[in-house]
Amino acid sequence: MELLIKNIRACDPQTGLDGITDIGIDGGKIVSLGKTDEHAQRVIDAKGKLCALPGLFDMHVHFRDPGLTYKEDIITGANAAKAGGFTGVACMPNTKPPIDSPEGVKYVFEKAKKTGIDVFPIACVTKGMKSQELCDYDALKAAGVTAISDDGRPVVESGLMRRALEYAKMFDIAVISHCEDLGLADGGQMNEGFMATYLGLKGITRAAEEVMVSRDILIAEATHTAIHIAHVSTRGSVELVRQA
Repeated sequence: MELLIKNIRACDPQTGLDGITDIGIDGGKIVSLGKTDEHAQRVIDAKGKLCALPGLFDMHVHFRDPGLTYKEDIITGANAAKAGGFTGVACMPNTKPPIDSPEGVKYVFEKAKKTGIDVFPIACVTKGMKSQELCDYDALKAAGVTAISDDGRPVVESGLMRRALEYAKMFDIAVISHCEDLGLADGGQMNEGFMATYLGLKGITRAAEEVMVSRDILIAEATHTAIHIAHVSTRGSVELVRQA
């Protein structure tokens, strides 16, 4: 055996495992799990230091591919994920062009084959993320999409958000909402308050987020549909979600 990690806390919610154990590794793979007196080329005592977990999943990443790969791409993003212990990710659609069609979804899946991790593309709620016309959720579902979001942009018109939730529910697609009232945000750069004034930056009232969180919660309730609120960043938003 190449490596024996002793006295490590191993946790696996799927199997109910949670306790101190030994892990044997050979050829880059776990070959034993449980207290052992076996010898290994290298032994690490992890008591009180390490925790072994299944591969983690990040449901909100930005790989910026296609079109904005000077920021990140699917390969570099996946490498960063692997280095951090993440074996699966869901990437947001605010690319150039946005992922709003089956062709865009297939592009991500195809490029992700080379990464060694699971990459799930999230598609747009509206075409071009323009908050004017819903995407074809039937076609997106067929292409492998399990969630939609206009991440970075809100679905501005409330009636359109209602139709999006109702339409997505038909295909069991999760809706992830970017909650921001653009009129209240008014081009601001950071949270409104002393620090914004001190730095000379235009502030954003917390109401810009909380108004839309409240709206989307009420629409979800009215349509008997689940919604995921992304980017929760104010005390008021936390309380609204808690009450919902």
